[in-house]
Amino acid sequence: MNLNYTTYRIICSHPFGISRSTHDFYDIVYVYISDGEYLGRGEAAPSLRYNESTDKVIRQLESIDSLNNMTLDEGILWCKKNANEISSLEAALSTAWLDLWSLKKQRSISDFFKSGNNMLDTSFTISIGDLDLIPKKIEEAKTYNILKIKLGVNEEHDKNIIKLIRNETDKVIRVDANEGWDLDTGKKMCKWLADHNVEFVEQPFKAQNLRDTAKLRDVSPLPLIADENSIKSSNIPDIAHAFDGINIKLMKCGSLFEAKKMIDVAHKYDMKIMLGCMVESSIGITAMSNLSPQVDFADLDGNLLINNDPYIGVEVIDGKLKLPSGDGLGLTLNPEHKKDFNNLR
Repeated sequence: MNLNYTTYRIICSHPFGISRSTHDFYDIVYVYISDGEYLGRGEAAPSLRYNESTDKVIRQLESIDSLNNMTLDEGILWCKKNANEISSLEAALSTAWLDLWSLKKQRSISDFFKSGNNMLDTSFTISIGDLDLIPKKIEEAKTYNILKIKLGVNEEHDKNIIKLIRNETDKVIRVDANEGWDLDTGKKMCKWLADHNVEFVEQPFKAQNLRDTAKLRDVSPLPLIADENSIKSSNIPDIAHAFDGINIKLMKCGSLFEAKKMIDVAHKYDMKIMLGCMVESSIGITAMSNLSPQVDFADLDGNLLINNDPYIGVEVIDGKLKLPSGDGLGLTLNPEHKKDFNNLR
């Protein structure tokens, strides 16, 4: 068994801005596990919000000594142990391991999780940035039926963004405040947004401000979806009183197995479930898309926000996710980016 890895810089089609930061690119790490015949692929897209970085991922990978033949369950435990609590690295290792295992068993990951075929529409993200670019971004999103709008700057700015978007389209909007509001702003914005064809509001306040989130939920005409408050399945019982639903991200929870556990626990609390992502390439997005038939909402567009995705996996047809055929993740290298393949497999 061989473990290999390499860094890769994904370039944003537009500067990607949220309430905390703006990025033109992200450095990610690709992880490969092979047995000589089959190759499993995984992706680590670390976030500074969770005290993770590409350098930290690489240092941990450099400390891994060896990889032996293991059962599926043994391999998942090995991935968790060797990730050393770096969730994005655990996601990369566990995805590569499951991809390899599924390829050897000649079955798809969707089949492994018994997900079914009810593929969802994914939202397309309009990030915080130059307001003059909004018409162009809306035009680029014309094949998508749902828009996700990054807000959380201040009330005036946020309302201006929605007004500009509504000048261009009446599509359903999902709002993500990325912890940017206070309680007073949250109350005003939720009431105002409810009159603008908005489906729900994601993470209005800082994660530690659960008390105000519960207060907002009591009066908000829109459902509230947890993101930064929703890391792993163990968080759900503590936040169920304050949120109507959760956002599950592979890079936060660490594996598709933990993501599936979050789905099952959220169902027990009668919470809505969305699958989300960081800005990622098609490895991470395809992996998470395999669980999308089991949830209510999909926000799996990270690969659509970059212009140099080296892999082809899940597609979006008329706004709807479509998994690739084939075993494992069903990934192939993107021939449009051959120049990027020197260190990629």
